[in-house]
Amino acid sequence: MSTRILAVNCNTDAAMTAAIAAIGQSAASEGTTVVGVTPAWGPASAEGYVESLVTAAAVMDAVASRTDAFDAVVMAGFGEHGREGMRQLIAQPVVDITEAAAFAACLLGHRFGVVTTVRSAIAGIHDSLMTMGVGDRCVSVRAADVHVSAIDADVARTADALEATGRAVIGDGADVLVLGCAGFAGLDTELGRRLGVPVVDGVAAAVRFAEDLIALGKRTSTIGPYAPRSSSKQWVGPPLGSLRLIT
Repeated sequence: MSTRILAVNCNTDAAMTAAIAAIGQSAASEGTTVVGVTPAWGPASAEGYVESLVTAAAVMDAVASRTDAFDAVVMAGFGEHGREGMRQLIAQPVVDITEAAAFAACLLGHRFGVVTTVRSAIAGIHDSLMTMGVGDRCVSVRAADVHVSAIDADVARTADALEATGRAVIGDGADVLVLGCAGFAGLDTELGRRLGVPVVDGVAAAVRFAEDLIALGKRTSTIGPYAPRSSSKQWVGPPLGSLRLIT
């Protein structure tokens, strides 16, 4: 039986979407296809509250507008880029890379730390970890001062910046590191070799968690905050796809 997982980039950088999908595909099991999804509108990168809030609507619109079948969604934006709304919007399992990376890190060590892009992203990551209930397991979130748009411009420089920042996070007390950006996907093995601690890439972890939920036959609960929204409520302006419950 074939499985289709949508890997939804939180920004409009199509090249990054392709890279995310490739990393997700390399982590997937045989028979799983990872399909990259790029929002039709929104910022080229999400590095703060305003852009994160905009991308939350954009990624929901990108999924709500699809007509093809899929089995799960991986939210490939580190922080909170529509995770909770997506779970109310669709019936299929939704796995956020922030959650997947943090949960995996909790299984691998006592305390973890996050290495992210720029300082404006730190607060949103802290907020997301607190919402997930693992804030007390995170010793620190530090920025490598690498803008999302510059990650692939000089991969060697990016890796060096992550290494230096990772050493600072380890100094804060972390025994596991989490890569705090989907654009860092694929650098976990090299950083783990350099730093001597487990380094978790949320894209790969999220694809694997999604596969497990699919294999177990589980879907998001519809009793509680993720219950489908009322289809009769008036909606003014752009309809965010059809806002139908996608099954």
